[in-house]
Formats: sequence, C-alpha cells, structure tokens
Amino acid sequence: MEFDLASFTPLIVQYATKLAGAVVFLLLAWIAAGWSRRIVRRALERASFDSTLTLFFANVARWLVLLLALLACLGIFGIQTTSFAAVIGAAGLAIGLAFQGALSNVAAGVMLLIFRPFSVGDVVNAGGVIGKVTEIQLFTTTFDTPDNRRIIVPNALIFGQTIENVTHHDQRRVNVDVGTDYSADLDHVRQVLEAAIPGIPGVLEEPAPQVFLSALGGSSIDWQVRVWCNTGDYWDVHQATVRGVKRALDEAAIGIPFPQMDVHLDGPLGSS
Repeated sequence: MEFDLASFTPLIVQYATKLAGAVVFLLLAWIAAGWSRRIVRRALERASFDSTLTLFFANVARWLVLLLALLACLGIFGIQTTSFAAVIGAAGLAIGLAFQGALSNVAAGVMLLIFRPFSVGDVVNAGGVIGKVTEIQLFTTTFDTPDNRRIIVPNALIFGQTIENVTHHDQRRVNVDVGTDYSADLDHVRQVLEAAIPGIPGVLEEPAPQVFLSALGGSSIDWQVRVWCNTGDYWDVHQATVRGVKRALDEAAIGIPFPQMDVHLDGPLGSS
C-alpha cells in the first residue's frame, strides 16, 4: 500500500504546532519557576526568616510552578489531567504513608523554626536530652551535653513533648536546701543564714534574696536559701551558696543533722 504523505500532513502540522507551543511554554515556565524561587527567597530573607526554611519554601515554589506547567502541557495534547492528578494523588498518599515518620519530623522541624521555643546556643531540656542546641534542621536537632557528647534527636520527639528552655531568661534563682537541729532557735538561724548571703560572690541584689522556712522534717527543721544570679553564673553561684551556708552554720555552732536509726533489742544478748 502506497504511503500518502499528503493525507497525514494536516495531522503532522497540528501536532508539530502543539509540540512547538509546549516547548515554548515549558521554557517560559522554567524561567517563571526560577523567578518565583528568587522572589520567595528574597522576600523571606528580607523578613529575616530562617535560612533553612527560606531555601525549602523557595524550592517548593519552583517545583510547584514546574508541576503546574507540566500538567498544562499534557492538556494541550488531549491527555486527561484529572485522571493524571488522581494518579499523582494516590502516589503521594502511598509515599506519605511510607515516610510518615520522616514527614512528621519535617513538620515538627518547621514548627520549631517558626515558633522558636529555643534557638541555637540555648541550653534546653527536650526530647529526653539536656544540652546546648548547636543546630536546628528540618529532620533533627543537634545537642551538645555538658560532658561534651553530641546527641541528635528527631524533631518529632522534641515538638511532641514538654520543652524546658533553661537559659531563656537572663537571670535564674538558686535554691539551696539545708536542715538544722530542732534545738536551734528559729530566729537565730534565720539571722545567720541571711547574714551569709552578702558574702556569696555573684548574688544579685534584685530580686532580693530570701531565707524560707520550708518544713518541719523528720530529723531537722528544713530551710531554703533563695538567691538570684545571672544565668551564666548559675553553677558557680550555686556552689558558692552551699559553701557559704555551711560555713555560716558551722561558725554559729548550729548543727546540720542527718538521718539516724535507733535499734532496740528485746531480751538479753546471746553469748558468743
């Protein structure tokens, strides 16, 4: 059978025109995607947005434009985009179920970067870890512990639990518990403890220190010495407060009792 090129010419011209139009459209979409990426990135950078999230959202904007352009090109060639979108949706659902753990970490990372319960350099208690935050990423957060161990925690474990930001405020209160003998005069003990506070280095005058009578314990009268300090000086002041309280009570001859046990034996002791 002889091939009749003339009969296929209109069809070839039609699809060649559509193909040329699709190529031009995709090129324009590629340029527009680059523009959208730069626009989103510059806008977020001007707003002093987090750099990690800035790049993430800029790339999302670029790929969204390219995806919409691809779907539009399929429509030019008569392909039903509704069914194609359904396939994409089903595939997205399957991928989402397979990577739900990773996606939950990403969602938690976005929440941490947006709401900022802590920042890099803060000391926090989160996700079962106490340490200094060194890096916040979309999937994980990195901590350095006081004994110089690096711990990487998934963001979902952090955002789904209570977060304690230890260094959020500039000042912290140091609480030192101490017990005294029941025979010691309460007013005298208070005077001794209050007199010890001014000699403790690093203690702030405001907020004012406090000597608090907390409880009548099983073997001692329990007190709590409360002083304020700068957050960076917390452990030095804590140690100095313990030392100052102990020395003040020793100099005043006020005993610090410890738990004791009395053993009573019924009947005569057996001979060995």
